[in-house]
Amino acid sequence: MFAVVLSEFGPPANLVLAEVPDPLPGPGQVLVDVHLANITFVETQVRAGQAPNPAMLPPLPAILGNGVGGIVTAVGEGADPALAGRRVITTTGGRGGYAELAAVDATGLIDLPPELSLADAVALLADGRTAVGLIRAAALRPGETVLIEAAAGGVGSLLVQLARDAGARVVATAGGPRKAGIAKDLGADVAVDYTVGGWVDQVRSEVGEVDVVFDGVGGEIGGAAAGLLRTGGRLSSYGMASGSFTASPDGKDITPIRGTPPTPPQMRELTQAALTAAATGRLKPLIGQTYPLDRAADAHTAIASRATVGKTLLLVRSAGGVR
Repeated sequence: MFAVVLSEFGPPANLVLAEVPDPLPGPGQVLVDVHLANITFVETQVRAGQAPNPAMLPPLPAILGNGVGGIVTAVGEGADPALAGRRVITTTGGRGGYAELAAVDATGLIDLPPELSLADAVALLADGRTAVGLIRAAALRPGETVLIEAAAGGVGSLLVQLARDAGARVVATAGGPRKAGIAKDLGADVAVDYTVGGWVDQVRSEVGEVDVVFDGVGGEIGGAAAGLLRTGGRLSSYGMASGSFTASPDGKDITPIRGTPPTPPQMRELTQAALTAAATGRLKPLIGQTYPLDRAADAHTAIASRATVGKTLLLVRSAGGVR
């Protein structure tokens, strides 16, 4: 099979398409013919050797990718033969997704609602469960004002929709007028461009203080957003796209939302909740761009340079096999 192999941490060009041996499904595993692979921002950090946690760095050479969608083509010993031919999404255990075939645990397979395309399901595999989990942990109440950073990104675009569905007033911040406009189209009540000076004053003049901040950026932007929280407001810091996490603002009594890592059954339930919301029309993943497998390096370049909107997917098999 063909796969994208990382032999040395560094720039996107280190992701190289190569022919490697086909994986074989072991006991309790199945083999998935991969049609689409998920790409996350964290994977760009891993590729660069700058993962948020050094334990996330794999031994090299490695095939990155933790989420795929496709068709089960073979089953290993102890796995249910009836799984063959099923259209599924699944995690890979941390690596192996940027490839034409993936051997995965049969217990991790998630069937798709018939109303949902494979592309939408793969787009929701990581970002969907993250967004649903964040919304639940924040315990949003109707009428609250919520600020969402990177609101045109994979997770942010879902948070905008879920917060709106929960009855909150949504303030979206994004990098650039195009991305702010996308957030507005997704249902944000207010959308501002945080690359323009004075954006904090703009938010304060339009909505005053906010009840909740969903912070996936960190750094200076995250700190500025946290400063807009009212006394007793809630800060959900779930990412560090800027390179550093947000510290709670000095002199202000706010409540950090601290979740615990979900267990595999909890992750599965969160993913299924996102899929159900999408199948019923309450949630729509924003798939901004797709790249063929041999252009994985270009996909990483685009994500790292903040040139993407929504979700980025690798198209592994021909479009004729993807719905």
